[in-house]
Amino acid sequence: MTTHRYEASLKWAGRTNDYHAYGRDHHVALGAQEFPVSADAAFRGDPALPNPEQLIVAAASSCQLLSFLAVAALGGVEVLSYDDHATGEMPSDVRPMRMTRIVLRPRIVATGAAVDRVERLIRKAHEQCYIANSLSTEVLIRPVIEVV
Repeated sequence: MTTHRYEASLKWAGRTNDYHAYGRDHHVALGAQEFPVSADAAFRGDPALPNPEQLIVAAASSCQLLSFLAVAALGGVEVLSYDDHATGEMPSDVRPMRMTRIVLRPRIVATGAAVDRVERLIRKAHEQCYIANSLSTEVLIRPVIEVV
């Protein structure tokens, strides 16, 4: 059995002597890449920087893409393009506060298969997506498929 391990590091410095004034900006390192992150603007963060909620949505979207490309390639379907506009929902009245839904909206252009086959591969990829399987939130996929 192999256990895959993933690491991330982060750094923050400041003072929390005033809830309204302490800085929410910090740096996240993923391997050799380091980038600034903040809280969502609704939680006093910098709206110009990515926030953890966006990173969850991006991880779900990326995992679905990679899972789909793998099952499509193994299934003999050539994917020409895949674009997604994913959204996450986190209602403020749900306790404990959490993301309750992620909606993926991939636009897929493929060749070598009928639309219903591509739809089956999307479902298979979703079943195999590590991130979706790791989240307690609902992950929905609403694809637009073009077969050329």
